[in-house]
Amino acid sequence: MGKKNIFTEEDFALINKEFNALKDNLTRCNTTECIELITKAFNLANKAHMNMRRRSGEPYIIHPIEVAKIVNFELGLGAKSIASALLHDVVEDTEYTLEDIEKHFGPKITSIIDGLTKIPGNYDDRNTSKQAENFRKMLLTLSDDIRVILIKTADRLHNMRTLDSLPERKKMKVAGETIYLYAPLAHRLGLFAIKTELEDLSLKYRHPKIFDEITRKLAHSEKKNQAMINRFSLPIIERLEAEKLEFDITGRPKSIYSIWKKMQTKNVPFEEIYDILAVRIVFEPLKGVSEKTNCWNIYSIITDIYMPKPDRLRDWVSRPKANGYEALHLTVMGPHGRWVEVQIRSKRMDDYAERGYAAHWKYKGDNTQESELDKWIKKIREMLENPNSDPIEFLDEFKMNLFSSEIMVFTPKGNIITLPKGATALDFAYEIHTEIGNNAIGAKINYKLQTLNTTLQSGDQVEIITSDKTKPVKEWLDYATVAKAKSAIKHALRAEIKDLKKKGKKILEEKLNELKITHNSQVYDKLLPSYECISRDDLYSKIGNGIISLDNIKKILKRNPSSRLIKYWELRMSGLHKETKENDKQQVTSSIDKKMPYLIRESIDDKKPDYEIAKCCKPIPGDEVIGYLAPDGKIIIHKPKCPVAIRLMSSEGDRLISVKWTIHKMVSFLAQIHLEGIDRLGVVNDITNMISGELSVNMRNITINVHENIFEGTIDLYIHHTKDLNNLIMKLVNINGVDKVKRVEDFK
Repeated sequence: MGKKNIFTEEDFALINKEFNALKDNLTRCNTTECIELITKAFNLANKAHMNMRRRSGEPYIIHPIEVAKIVNFELGLGAKSIASALLHDVVEDTEYTLEDIEKHFGPKITSIIDGLTKIPGNYDDRNTSKQAENFRKMLLTLSDDIRVILIKTADRLHNMRTLDSLPERKKMKVAGETIYLYAPLAHRLGLFAIKTELEDLSLKYRHPKIFDEITRKLAHSEKKNQAMINRFSLPIIERLEAEKLEFDITGRPKSIYSIWKKMQTKNVPFEEIYDILAVRIVFEPLKGVSEKTNCWNIYSIITDIYMPKPDRLRDWVSRPKANGYEALHLTVMGPHGRWVEVQIRSKRMDDYAERGYAAHWKYKGDNTQESELDKWIKKIREMLENPNSDPIEFLDEFKMNLFSSEIMVFTPKGNIITLPKGATALDFAYEIHTEIGNNAIGAKINYKLQTLNTTLQSGDQVEIITSDKTKPVKEWLDYATVAKAKSAIKHALRAEIKDLKKKGKKILEEKLNELKITHNSQVYDKLLPSYECISRDDLYSKIGNGIISLDNIKKILKRNPSSRLIKYWELRMSGLHKETKENDKQQVTSSIDKKMPYLIRESIDDKKPDYEIAKCCKPIPGDEVIGYLAPDGKIIIHKPKCPVAIRLMSSEGDRLISVKWTIHKMVSFLAQIHLEGIDRLGVVNDITNMISGELSVNMRNITINVHENIFEGTIDLYIHHTKDLNNLIMKLVNINGVDKVKRVEDFK
């Protein structure tokens, strides 16, 4: 909020000068009606912000005017957007309310102001979740009125341009938030010029020395670079003029941020970045010739003059980027052995590139085909409509959706699906439909069978193989890279746990009613420790999953409660992994009741557990295990017969603790089996069908060798419990030809 300070005549003169500069240069709305609306908005904002100043000392109203200028000049939006930009801080920072705005300007502008007001101007370091929630609320306007996001982006741009007046801590916070969210958001909305400036300004405040150094080196080579661009462009200009094309050709160095990023990626100094220069050709299409054909004709002319670098061709004309960007990019060898990037765009493409989504108003009506950006906005809307999403988790997922690089893959019917670079077959499955993702067991990529965690490449044709018996497992969260897939997997896992709890509760209640036992806390005080559960929900879930049988419940409830029994949920070792100093470690170790077991629990969230499964012996639920309390506070789970565990028993016995499994079959563990038998036609098919089909067990790797009609091999499996593994081994032994199946204890 601005500080109060009586305005001087110079202040009033400055305010009038800046507003007249806005009013006299309106790009889309210079009618009398538009000017009256903008003037009315300015008058109310000016009155509301009277005698308020920014930290820099200038009248506060200058900020809304500058934001309105960006909305007008750089985004090309209309009168309502400009009026909203002038009013954007009125409700937040003054006595005016949304009702006052609606009374003067109607519901549409009020709705825009409401969206803009949801993000506070000052950020609370102690409450980042509130900040994330406010950002989430602002994004709710994406599919309702995208002008809110565009005006907010303009607001952020002016704040970044005037960041010098803030204290150092605030500079770092705003600059960090800008590079993390606002610059990618501007990129995603196709606001290339604004995105570039936000990136440069963020670098300026986050790494001032680096920014100044690159700026100085660019200035030092400016004349040389300009001479180079002129020499490079001259033969192209002559050829384009001979073709009777109307065009503009401009040259510039890459942005400071993109140069720095390339220095980081390639780990080279400024002097070794050879493609710093870029030339842009913006043309008016010839009548009767498509923009695409014009682009390729210009490409042909340039490559007649200069040798192209084939692996640097980027065709975003045939298939635009997801943010609507269209252009043809090529890199050619220019004079003096310097690589030069050339961007070829039509005037319409250039408008889209500079103004992004804002350019839709100029070139598109309401009944036009849905763009890639419209589809992306729909995806974000789906994420926003999840009422149970955590604000911080949403922010991370939203960030994942602001990917700068996309790949295009094909369905079996040839339809194109756009995904982020690094997406997997599982991401593709969920992109097609949630149910296809939930039932996926594998994929055919370019007609070759692959696993769900296979990374896709642009141009791949993908077919998802499904099975009704398959359900999502927690490991899939490691396979998925796209927010939609991760969200769907978490939802499915939570839904399954909820169903299991409901089913288990019903089974328990029916059993207690059958025994004519009243439901009360004394009953649960006996059942929970007896069944090694930490809560009622834990008990219900295990009953519903079939892990707990209630055959012995009558016997358990007849026992007298032991004074040694304590509630298992009191054994949580909160903050264990955070203690790092030696005295802290001793304090934590002494807080563990070694008379009671540590329960190995699971979570479907991304939080890391306090325990770790030892890589040396790879125990799975059902195995006899012990725990080793490591110096960093982590509990390492070993089999007692593991050589490492035996060494620990003899050398660090005081760090060993009792542990027990309490797994709900949501998390699976890697196990390996060894098979031997008589080779026959179809035996391997019978084995794999039994594992993945009848028993619904996922396989990671299978190796079978045949020698003189005898086969032997190993299969890596994802198993929930030793009971499942033992059941699987019994079933496999009964297959015709299979002679021996055993678990491999020490596989790599």
